[in-house]
Amino acid sequence: MSQGKPENTRPHVARQELARVDGIYLHLPFCFHKCHYCDFFSVVTNREADGRGDDPQARFTDALLSELKHWVREEARVGAAGDHDAPALAPLRPATIFAGGGTPTYLRPELWARLLDALRGHGVLDHVTEFTVEANPETVTPDLMHQLRRGGVNRVSIGAQSFDRSSLEALERWHDPDNVPRAVDACRQAGITNLSLDLIFAIPGQTLDQLDRDLDRTLALEPAHLSIYGLTYEPQTALTARLRVGKVTPVDEDTERAMYDRVMTLLDDAGYEHYELSNWAKRDADRDFRCAHNLHYWHNRHWLGLGPGAASHIAGRRWRNQPNLPAYLAGSPNPPRVDEEHLPPTRRVGERLMLGLRLAQGVRLDWLDERLTAGDDRHLTIAEAEQLGLLQRTGTHLRLTRTGRFVADTVLVRLL
Repeated sequence: MSQGKPENTRPHVARQELARVDGIYLHLPFCFHKCHYCDFFSVVTNREADGRGDDPQARFTDALLSELKHWVREEARVGAAGDHDAPALAPLRPATIFAGGGTPTYLRPELWARLLDALRGHGVLDHVTEFTVEANPETVTPDLMHQLRRGGVNRVSIGAQSFDRSSLEALERWHDPDNVPRAVDACRQAGITNLSLDLIFAIPGQTLDQLDRDLDRTLALEPAHLSIYGLTYEPQTALTARLRVGKVTPVDEDTERAMYDRVMTLLDDAGYEHYELSNWAKRDADRDFRCAHNLHYWHNRHWLGLGPGAASHIAGRRWRNQPNLPAYLAGSPNPPRVDEEHLPPTRRVGERLMLGLRLAQGVRLDWLDERLTAGDDRHLTIAEAEQLGLLQRTGTHLRLTRTGRFVADTVLVRLL
């Protein structure tokens, strides 16, 4: 009897049925405070075990590692239980990993060590070229940054949001703006030089002068990448609840438009490429600083989400892990799912079109001609947007104009 690898009794799956994962998203849900504008799933906890010995961070890490191991297994399938027609995964060898939250840097260092060791031990890091961790300035320490760098992390995204204390107070964002440059220095001292900063504009009470000061302080830190978003009032947030009862006055549309125009102009002058509606990368002839992981989303590629509330998209199938920590822990290693969809071809085209047009280059015209049938109503929508100066054709692509960027949501939702 052979002493080699055991015989594989799993039903044969044709090579073309194997689904390759381009990126992995890790949702680490813990925070020390819930910001009032945030609608991402998060859990406010103490960092350490409580007086009764309960340790949510450790129990979560156990469950996350079990979920990872489940997907690493050769027989892991994309579909729900019993869906034998769903494609199986190729070995997990993503190009990118992105740890978001929550506040990933709020996870204790020894638990981060377990997670990084597991990723490396399962071979998940073998082909990774970009490993991003989101960070709150208050939770960045030199020791943690050195640990992350040793574990394979090479990109950090720091949530600055604003350097103005009154703006941070309006967002119920608890960090000292003076800690942002300290966090940047800690990352660079650890050898992580690919840094992104997040900013928000159109914050209640914010003026153009305040935005200019935010941009000045941001650019002085010379980040490789910037994500700058107009404030969105998401339905289930504390900020929107305050808006409904008249405790918040939103920035008017003309001022918000002027702010977005100011951001685009100043960042272009500062040497940043506006490659996606809310994202800018430093222009560099030798290195591409665009976020490779987020480009998977905008190109509608395949990604796997691990952790409570994490979303996945593989081979036209979408789902989210239920955004509930007790359910996630109880369901380990295969937590309950919500929002499961197997997208029909026309919807897949619409999503690819909507997401691709968020990018400055837009979508290829030959792809568009191949995918949109002659009777598709989206031809008329595109023609109308072109007549209004919101969309334009280059020699190879259809893309938003500068004017179109200001009303992008209105244009793109009609193409879905």
